[in-house]
Amino acid sequence: MSLCLPSPYGFRCCRVAWLLACLGFCLASGPARGDSWPSWRGPTRNGISQEANPPLAWSRTKNVRWRLPLPGPAGATPVVWDDRIFLTSVGQDREELLLLSVHKDGKLLWTRRVGGGNEDVRGDEGNFASPSPVTDGQHVWTFMANGLLACYDFAGQEIWKKDLQRDYGEFDIQFGLSSTPVLDGDRLYLQIIHGPWSKAPHKGLVVALDKRTGREVWKQDRVTDAVDECKHSYASPTLYEDPQDRFLITHGADYVIAHDLDTGKEIWRCGGLHPAGGYNSTLRFVASPAAVPGLIVAPTAKGGKVVGIRPGGKGNITGSPDYIAWIFPRHTPDVPSPLIHDGLVYLCRENGNLLVLEAETGQKVYEERTTRDRHRASPVYAAGRIYLTARNGMVTVVRAGRDFEVLARNELGESVTASPVFADGRLYLRSFDALYAFGNE
Repeated sequence: MSLCLPSPYGFRCCRVAWLLACLGFCLASGPARGDSWPSWRGPTRNGISQEANPPLAWSRTKNVRWRLPLPGPAGATPVVWDDRIFLTSVGQDREELLLLSVHKDGKLLWTRRVGGGNEDVRGDEGNFASPSPVTDGQHVWTFMANGLLACYDFAGQEIWKKDLQRDYGEFDIQFGLSSTPVLDGDRLYLQIIHGPWSKAPHKGLVVALDKRTGREVWKQDRVTDAVDECKHSYASPTLYEDPQDRFLITHGADYVIAHDLDTGKEIWRCGGLHPAGGYNSTLRFVASPAAVPGLIVAPTAKGGKVVGIRPGGKGNITGSPDYIAWIFPRHTPDVPSPLIHDGLVYLCRENGNLLVLEAETGQKVYEERTTRDRHRASPVYAAGRIYLTARNGMVTVVRAGRDFEVLARNELGESVTASPVFADGRLYLRSFDALYAFGNE
């Protein structure tokens, strides 16, 4: 059962007004283009697609528009803008780190070598091409786990490149820094929670860069008392935005923290993310937070708790009944990020179980089994459906809502850790072997 604290929405009349305001904000600030997926969690950074008729069923022979073999494996989610698709990969020699540009008809337009020095991690679980690119429709930015961050135009010309290890210190993180930057306006935001640290209190970094030049706009220490593996984070930052407020959220090293977008200064932090029975020195965060107006959902790791946080706090809000909306004490997703849609929180557990909570209270709606295989990709919503991608390439499509119903199971037969992408009526799915485009006949 969950620990339920007061509702983040107040009385019914206030709740209706708030939801209407949030709806207006989302419509006003949402993407201008329905045919783009500019970041790994989509146009509004929350895994929500506005596609009205995406494919429900497919295979390597059904509803497949094209299949483009890739030079090497990687888990980074592709991004799409108009007729361009961008994705990272390792080369055939498994040493080079590459950025690829693909036309939506499946033709490879260009390949750029961002750098070398790839390392495979956890067997075939990942490599240094794990972070996803981001785009604004004119340029694309790609970050590699060895610290190389580069900007290219759509013709493949390098605009700038920098080495974050040279600028901010050597990375000391067991499985590679897999965090994807956040692009907002003219800035790139990065969380660099990587070590090395010798003694507490430790300091990670949050950095804002000018997207046009790579020049540092601000740098903010991220202080934590985390130790051992908990000092590391594999999560990506995200933005919170509602009609009254916008801030950056970073996640890792025992805390989820809100930062001022103009200065990087800490607004609030929430800890207490470890089990109540003792400190787990291997509880490093992998799944990233999710945010919608009025609510931030912070996962933890290794079957631990999930925390619903209200915005508006200041300072240390750990345990505060004013800002901790609810705590679900177990079954956090270990790698897939939460999905929040229409008053429900969807949590895809590593074993393929889909756990659904009420967004307002944290109360469990259901937990049901989908595909019994390891899940690394994050769930995505489109057209009243939740798409859940297993490591073995099986994508289970579940009806969104309070009642569990499997609508389709689609078998690809290739390893997949990237999340599905929806754009221009198509579903793009990146396996370790190839990039696929699926669409209804």
